[in-house]
Amino acid sequence: MNTSGSEIKIIAGNSSRELAESIAKKLNVDVLDCDIDTFSDGEISISMKETVRGADVFVVQSTNSPVNDNLMELLIVTDALRRASAGRITAVIPYYGYARQDRKAKARDPITAKLVANLITAAGADRVLTMDLHAAQIQGYFDIPLDHLLGGPILAEHFNEMNLEDICVVSPDLGSVTRSRSFSNMLSGANQKRGEVPIAIIDKRRPKANVSEVMNLIGDVEGKNCILLDDMIDTAGTIVNAAEALKKFGAKDVYACCTHAVLSGPAIERLDNSVIKELMVLDTIQLPEEKKIDRIKVKTVADVFASAIYKIYANKSVSDLFDLPIK
Repeated sequence: MNTSGSEIKIIAGNSSRELAESIAKKLNVDVLDCDIDTFSDGEISISMKETVRGADVFVVQSTNSPVNDNLMELLIVTDALRRASAGRITAVIPYYGYARQDRKAKARDPITAKLVANLITAAGADRVLTMDLHAAQIQGYFDIPLDHLLGGPILAEHFNEMNLEDICVVSPDLGSVTRSRSFSNMLSGANQKRGEVPIAIIDKRRPKANVSEVMNLIGDVEGKNCILLDDMIDTAGTIVNAAEALKKFGAKDVYACCTHAVLSGPAIERLDNSVIKELMVLDTIQLPEEKKIDRIKVKTVADVFASAIYKIYANKSVSDLFDLPIK
C-alpha cells in the first residue's frame, strides 16, 4: 500500500504502540509525533508536535490493563484531535475493554459497554474500528459507524499451516458455539477438507466470576487434536479446566487460541502448568516480556488493520476483510 503524501495520520496510544508502528509501516506513513505523558498526580497530558487540521486521523489504542488509564488516554487524545480540527477521527480499538458488562445480568448492574461507547462518541470520534467484540450486540451501542473485524481467519490460517490430523474444534462454553462453528468451517487438516472439521462443546457451570467448573462434554474428542477457541483468555481458568477435561475424555493433543490475550492474575502460571500444547494469540493486546512464555505464540493483526484503515480512508468497502486471511 502507498499513501505517501496523503492526509492519513496514525497516532499510537501507549497501550498499542508496537501495533500502531507496524500498521503505519505497512501504510508507508509515519506515526504522528505526539507525546502522551502524565502529570505528577497521574493526570494524562497530550502534546501534538504536528498539525492534524483536515486530516484523516486513526488513534490506535486498546483499552486493556490498566483499563481506566488507557480508556482515558483514548478519550483525551480524541478530544485533542477534535479541538485541533482533524477532518475525521477513527478510534482504532483492537481490544475493547468493559465489553463483558454488556447487559444487566442481575438487578442494579451497570451496562458499562454502552457507557464506554457513549464516552468515545462524546469525546469526538467519528467512527470506530475494532476486532472480536466479546458480545456482538455492542456494535449497536454506538451511534457512529463501527467496523467489526474478525480474528478467526488469522488464527485458522496458523492451524491450517500446521496441517494437523483429526482436528476437532472445541467451544469452552455454550456461548461460543457459533464462533466455534464458523472457525471449524475455516479449518482443514491432513485428512480433512475445509468444512469437515467437527466441533465439541464443554458444558460448564460458573459459580462466581473468574471461576469455572467443567461439567460435561458434548461431542467426541477421543484420539483427536483438539483446538479450544475463545475470543479472550483472562485468568485462563476456563481454558485450562477445559483442556484437562478434554484429556480425560481421550483427546490426543490440546491446542488453544484466542484473539485477545488479557492474561491477568494467575493466567501465566496456570497456562505454564497446563496440558495445553500451544496457545496461539493475536497482538490486539501487547504482551509484556514477563508473559512471553514458550507455549504462547503470537500472530499480528497489523495486516488486517492496515487494510481496514486504508479502505476507510479511501471510502472503500471493509466487508471483504471479515472472512478471509490477509496476505
